[in-house]
Amino acid sequence: MKIAQTLRNLHGNKVGAAIEELHRSENELVGALLNLSDEHKIDHEIFYVARDIARWSQEHVRLLAEVGRDYDLDLSPESEDEPTLLARVKQKGAELTGRFHEPSLLLLADLRRVHRMAAGVSLDWEVLAQTAQALKDRELLSTAQECHPETLRQLRWANAKVKETAAQIMVTG
Repeated sequence: MKIAQTLRNLHGNKVGAAIEELHRSENELVGALLNLSDEHKIDHEIFYVARDIARWSQEHVRLLAEVGRDYDLDLSPESEDEPTLLARVKQKGAELTGRFHEPSLLLLADLRRVHRMAAGVSLDWEVLAQTAQALKDRELLSTAQECHPETLRQLRWANAKVKETAAQIMVTG
């Protein structure tokens, strides 16, 4: 146990930075999923499923805040629940310039965005799990093993929705 603590102290800054980045990314994923839900509430599946799977990331934020304390981090256990200002500005800018003037194209763009974000979060969980194994940090590894499968499910859901809607959106007038 003493060796694991010594390794944690030696590598704490790097691991802390990784935890902090994953905490930020999970918060952004919460915002993107809630934004997807709000922007496309006419599609009941999108509305309800996006909200349900956003709760997973909210829980991940809480768990990362807990495990972050071992690395001297003071992370909020509460997710921000709102898309970042920058993300809202980007989306509104795209709407105003007409790039995504149709609701269906907006849906496809939003699903692609969620997919990309979930893919990045998934990679970050993998990095954290490998790091936890190397450091023999059981709590960090347990957190990664608990959260990563849910992130993979978020990723698969977004991918399935893109596959389900892309052809219809792109081909129909």
